[in-house]
Amino acid sequence: MIHDPACEKNDDQSSVKRMAKRLLNYRIFPDHEGRMNKSLSDINGDLLLVPNFTVAANTQKGTRASFSTAASPKDGKRLFDALAHSVRQQHDRVETGAFGADIQITLTNGGPVIFILQS
Repeated sequence: MIHDPACEKNDDQSSVKRMAKRLLNYRIFPDHEGRMNKSLSDINGDLLLVPNFTVAANTQKGTRASFSTAASPKDGKRLFDALAHSVRQQHDRVETGAFGADIQITLTNGGPVIFILQS
């Protein structure tokens, strides 16, 4: 499972704790009947956290994205690091991308759905 967290101006430590809980417990994986009833924790799956500033973009108006709701780079890094730490305290199989890096990821989605989790 890959998660691209974007930190926004109103996010705080309680947002981090809620997101960590949701990432590990959100039921998105199939059970024996093919229904989405299992969480990452249930299947002991891998989690890749990739900091992604652009997810915080507001694209409702005009032809250029606005990042006015995004946290500052300093706050974003602090919150991303706190999220990674919180998840790692509860789950062994966690990797992270580098904050602020130009990251190239090849991804093959396995299924018909994509969820955007918000704290």
